Amino acid sequence: MKVNSVTVFCGASQGKGNLYKEKAFGLGAALAERGITIVYGGGAVGLMGALADGSLSKGGTVKGVIPEFLVNREMAHPDVQHMSVVESMHERKALMEELGDAIITLPGGAGTLEEFFEMFTWGQIGLHRKPIGILDINQFFDPLVNLFENLIAEGFLQEEYLTHLFISEDIDEILKGFDDFEPVEIRSYDSKRHR
Repeated sequence: MKVNSVTVFCGASQGKGNLYKEKAFGLGAALAERGITIVYGGGAVGLMGALADGSLSKGGTVKGVIPEFLVNREMAHPDVQHMSVVESMHERKALMEELGDAIITLPGGAGTLEEFFEMFTWGQIGLHRKPIGILDINQFFDPLVNLFENLIAEGFLQEEYLTHLFISEDIDEILKGFDDFEPVEIRSYDSKRHR
């Protein structure tokens, strides 16, 4: 599929050391070089700020979406070309999903994981038909991969839905997955099915 814009979920903190921040900046720059617009949470701090700065450093287009009550706490990025200020976190996620052709998740805290799981769930039930990338910096998401394996083994997740996910430390590999993406057919829930 053709990807013109990517919604990115990531932390408002930068994590330990500089690696996560450097990789977020690199992702922003790489997407800008490909002419891909970034849709993100609108902040100027942490990985969010680094992502936006990376894109802007290469002349990229960035769209921020931030709730009014977080404008000061997450420091709305002053250089982003398009900033939407919304009322709630729910409205933020809905608009971010709407504006992106695909989704990428970077490391972050509980909020980032919540955003990822909601997007993954929406894909399973057919609310969107978009691929989801996970930029696995420093093996950060290994425990999540182990959790998916356990969910499948215990009958709570159908393995075919993992084809919606592209997990890699290499952004080129994730974007190649997006190009080749074909969504899984959505089926009715069957309580007797385990996979």
